[in-house]
Parts: sequence; structure tokens; C-alpha cells
Amino acid sequence: MGFTFNGISSQSMSIKARLTYWQASPSLRNSFVTIPGKPGVADFGSDIAEKIITVHCNVYPQYKFSKLVSVMDSLAEWLNPERGVQQLVLDDVPDRYFTARLSEAVDCDRLILSAGAFDLKFVCPDPHAYALTDETYSISVMGESTVTRLKGNADSEPVYLVKGIIPSGTNTYVSIQTNNEEIRVIGPLYDGETLIIDTGKVTAKVVDTSGETLRNGLPLMQELNFPVLRKGNNTVTITPVGADFTELKIQAKSRWR
Repeated sequence: MGFTFNGISSQSMSIKARLTYWQASPSLRNSFVTIPGKPGVADFGSDIAEKIITVHCNVYPQYKFSKLVSVMDSLAEWLNPERGVQQLVLDDVPDRYFTARLSEAVDCDRLILSAGAFDLKFVCPDPHAYALTDETYSISVMGESTVTRLKGNADSEPVYLVKGIIPSGTNTYVSIQTNNEEIRVIGPLYDGETLIIDTGKVTAKVVDTSGETLRNGLPLMQELNFPVLRKGNNTVTITPVGADFTELKIQAKSRWR
């Protein structure tokens, strides 16, 4: 057992790793307001905070103490938090990844002459885990379709890729409704172009057939709506008006809370 961080496995670093506990849900941030003269508090809901992942590690026995120090030097370079968050995959849950960085100092307890033990505490600013193999859907017909998300347990923020020919103007558009939340693309979008709408990053761009960015895609959207995908069945309805619709691809970005 072990983990992979930034594409490098703990085994290749001469480190044995295991999870000692699992945080089923990140800490909650409750929004309470005290109102004078009223018992209790006013509840304005809650949100989730960052996720903490702690991994217990051992260094495989080395021939001498200086070799143990060398392993720890390599670990410090590998997990350098100054490089920002990286992809973290745990062998115990190999179907998902986290974006994490080291959050605390690493103190290695010397067990014998040439072996040691320590804990690694990772912080995930985005508390969600994401599917390593994402679910992708392709729709090329107008009207109502059903998109079924099988992975994860939280609403996801998908990426929509729209192809077609849409003249510029408010009277010519392609309407994409996901569970009654609408993205209305008013153009202009030309043949050979793809409008990519990333709901997680709240951005949009137009690319050519080679994937090169041509221009900002936000002006092509009548309103800045970014519909999510629920776990299970989702209804997607496509309605072109004065425009030619070719294809809609949806990258689910399936995730776990």
C-alpha cells in the first residue's frame, strides 16, 4: 500500500505508507447569527472546509543512517509545498484523486539505526475527490436526453463542449437546459469551432479543431449560468433557434464529498 503524489509513487521513494484513519466528510463551516432577544441562533446554512489527509509512513531499513537521511532529503524535494497543490492518489482508493500539498513539518522518528517513521499531513484546499477516469457524454440530437452520472456522491461542475454554427444575435441561439438551468449560446460560433464552458472555473473559450484558443467565450453566453450535474439521472434539453446544432459533449467532472 502507498500513494502517488505528482506522478511519483511512495514505493519508488523507499517509503511504505498506509492510511490510519479516513475523514468521511470535511469539517463544516456553519453560518450562525445571534439575534438579541431570540433563543438560539439564526441558521444561514453551512459549507465544507478544506479536507485533511494523514498518511502514516515508514522508511524501508537502509544500510546506514546517512542513507536514511538521503531518503528524507529526497522526500523533502518531492513533497516541496512551495510548488503548490499536486495530484494525490491513494492506493486504498485508486478510483479518485485529490489536489493536495503538504501542510505541516515532517519529523522522522528514528526506530533503529537505519529506519524511521513519520506522518504526512496533506491539505486539500478543494475538499472534493475527483474521478481518475471521468464520465463523458455525447449528444447530437435535439430535444430531451438523459445523462446518468454513476460516479461520486456530490454535485459536479461539468465542462460543456458545444459545436455548431450560431450567427451572432439574441434571436439566434442554441439553448442547453440541464435540469431546467439554461445555458443560452448566442454566438457567433462558426464551423470548425468549439465553445468550451468550464462550470468549475466559471470560464469559457472558443477553440479551433487543433485545440488552440481563438477568443474568450463568455460573450457568447447570454447569461453567466453554469449548471451542475447531479448524481444519477439528469435531463438535458437542446433547442436551437435560427442556428445549426452539431454536438454537445459533457465532461462530468464526477466527484466525491
